[in-house]
Amino acid sequence: MAPDPQDMALNPRREELLRALAKVRGYAVRLEAALDPAHAAFTGKAVWVGPTARDFTEELTGRRERLKVLTQRIVEDLENDLRATPEKVARPSGVW
Repeated sequence: MAPDPQDMALNPRREELLRALAKVRGYAVRLEAALDPAHAAFTGKAVWVGPTARDFTEELTGRRERLKVLTQRIVEDLENDLRATPEKVARPSGVW
């Protein structure tokens, strides 16, 4: 039998996840852009040329993309946890 709506309370775990997600989204924006200035410097104009420079630029580009992918995975994991967490839970007995 489902609990009576008056016996339900906001889920504190969900509130924690919402706060964490907001904080992580703020960090994610900065992390995703962290390598952009260096990437722009090495891909925008010939500041360094030759095979070593090309290898470095390819490595930088790869790391930049991986950083963005991994950052988004963190956000997606939190979003999935949030979706899986009920908005309300039964109040503990003897409380209220």
